[in-house]
Amino acid sequence: MKSVFKNAGILVLAGAFVLGGCSGSGNGSKNQANSPDQEANFNKVGLPIVNEAVSLTMVSPKAALAPEYSEMEIFKRLEKDTNVKINWKNIPDTDYLEKKNLLLASGDLPDAFYGAGFTDYELISYGKDGTIIPLEDLIDQYAPNLKALLNRRPDIKSSITAPDGHIYGLPSWEDNNLGTNPFFHVINKSWLDKLGLKMPQTLDEYTGALLAFKTQDPNGNGKQDEIPLSFMHMQWCMDIAGIFGAFGLPDNLEHRVVRDGKVIFTATQPEYKEALNYFHEKWYKQGLIDPESFTQDAAQYLAKGKTTDETLGSYIWWEVEEVVGTERGKDYALLSPLKGPNGDQTIGRANGGGPGRGAFVITKENSKPEVTMRWIDEQYEPYMAAQIHWGPLDIVYEKDENGKLVNLPLPEGTSAGEFRQKVAPGSGGPGVITFEDFGKVVDMEPRAQQRAEDLEEYYNAYMEKENYPSIFFEPEELDKINKIEPELIKYVNTQRGKFIVDGGTDEQWDNYVKTLEKMGLNEIMEIYQTGLDRYNANLKK
Repeated sequence: MKSVFKNAGILVLAGAFVLGGCSGSGNGSKNQANSPDQEANFNKVGLPIVNEAVSLTMVSPKAALAPEYSEMEIFKRLEKDTNVKINWKNIPDTDYLEKKNLLLASGDLPDAFYGAGFTDYELISYGKDGTIIPLEDLIDQYAPNLKALLNRRPDIKSSITAPDGHIYGLPSWEDNNLGTNPFFHVINKSWLDKLGLKMPQTLDEYTGALLAFKTQDPNGNGKQDEIPLSFMHMQWCMDIAGIFGAFGLPDNLEHRVVRDGKVIFTATQPEYKEALNYFHEKWYKQGLIDPESFTQDAAQYLAKGKTTDETLGSYIWWEVEEVVGTERGKDYALLSPLKGPNGDQTIGRANGGGPGRGAFVITKENSKPEVTMRWIDEQYEPYMAAQIHWGPLDIVYEKDENGKLVNLPLPEGTSAGEFRQKVAPGSGGPGVITFEDFGKVVDMEPRAQQRAEDLEEYYNAYMEKENYPSIFFEPEELDKINKIEPELIKYVNTQRGKFIVDGGTDEQWDNYVKTLEKMGLNEIMEIYQTGLDRYNANLKK
């Protein structure tokens, strides 16, 4: 693949790589007729996949702490077992969306995108124009692990099948219900105890605790360096969206909730407005919100929990120790949803759920689709799927007497989240671990077990009953959503930050709502309602 970044002023990915021919599959890729030698080299079953090594080029995002995938042990083992070498073109996950779009726009394509993160719109549009190829025939012929999964779980097959009947992207899923609420609310219990404060139960008590953190030097160093509350504005598992529930209507990253089968856009509701006014008047104006909450990246955010002197009073993250470290973690505790000014106490239920359907795609430039499908199918074998998501045998796991993967102790001083980034592609990578696999094939990792317990103890009783499911829309619906929603959500998120920082919500509200309506809010909400009604009707069939 050629570089499209030379003139874009950003990271150059790689030089050209010429691929040899392999047999055609009728899936629209650039295949050449096999020679007898090439046919003899490919093994339809068993390992290795090819007798003589072949190479494929794949583009993938990687987490901040992850090494290049060519250095990751799990992929070294796959190469040894399959005889397929992957020329990895890793992109930092923070830059991946932009650079993926540049590649697709330029036609400068790898053989496949791994951990691809393709949206429904991208799957439909790039499938329709032939940029990525349909995969169902390849699955049927060359993917026994994935084929068995889809036969066993028709709900997964239905979820990843586009409205035109094709499968363009492969699934990724950890079927454990741990994502129902991503916004775990954490407070420094050690500081509360030192200042003689009880665990906050209401929003006003929490605000009082934040004010005490700011003004009463709870870390005892004689400096006003405490950060009462830090978060990452409109980011998964690090935003204050859950706290909006104290006003009767939780927010989420889509600003879309469901109640009694009706789709509600949160960011134009009176509860949302009331929350913004409170956060500005009671929090931002009093200096209780870290001003970098609206601009910081994950590395900056995580560093604030690990300063020499303990400076972080409260934060949002679904693993306490990943922010503040394993030793300091004992100073912190989770908060249940806070009771608001009108007695409301609720937390949102995350939208979606079920498998992601854009975790792996094969492009039209791939001349070895059979080899590629056999290679990726190895990662749908249940034991390998677990290792792709969490890390390899003898590094993260050992097998017990029943053959189940059980967790080895973490390296000293390392959190599970940090370690996972270093040894595995993680939850965005291909592979499905079903609910039935947990406890049989693999133990739920300790932090996941803890998260399940925390959800039960702190959040499940207050959680919204409904969410917006993962719906594969019709192409024309996706086209309208894609045309309207990105700019609309960008505007909402920008205004949300401005209202919290600068105030002016009451004066600007009517104009704000009218602007959203002009941008097409009512049109896309009608599409979302139609999609939900259709989805619910199909469930009854």
